[in-house]
Amino acid sequence: MSKPPPGDQARVSVSIALPPPAVFKLFTEEIDRWWRRGPRFRNAGSPGGLIHLEPGLGGRLFESFDTEAGPQVFEAGQVTQWEPPARLAFTWRNSVFEAHELTLVEVEFRATASGSLVTVTHRGWAALRPDHPARHGMDSVSFCRQLGLWWGDQMASLRSRATGADTGGGTLRG
Repeated sequence: MSKPPPGDQARVSVSIALPPPAVFKLFTEEIDRWWRRGPRFRNAGSPGGLIHLEPGLGGRLFESFDTEAGPQVFEAGQVTQWEPPARLAFTWRNSVFEAHELTLVEVEFRATASGSLVTVTHRGWAALRPDHPARHGMDSVSFCRQLGLWWGDQMASLRSRATGADTGGGTLRG
């Protein structure tokens, strides 16, 4: 596999003290409980909206929320790989993307001595034009650095949910 061009991807890993089957289930079935809220993370902003990932190949990743114009559903992507408890991949698009513009998120769940190592790789950004609105005026390398921090926040939230440190409730058991 060739090395991606600079500014094409962000990769983040987090250790979670649960076995891969439990973390895969948490990632997929409880995505709305760990995916951060607020305008930086959701179209609905805060506190409203729901993020859902439909299981299996072809399943949708979507956000539903209410607006002044009525209920809205934004499909952010579709599942392209579904290999519980080891791997998940889905296309991903920002709300400012054109219909043909997609990126890819790959998530690996690897067993470790202390639980799981979850690695998220979000790639495909080099295919978008340099002045694309999703880049927020940043050059490609700076944008992918910022994207890595964004995914880092998300994975910290996933780990907090897994350990019961979030405001949503108790510890999950594998």
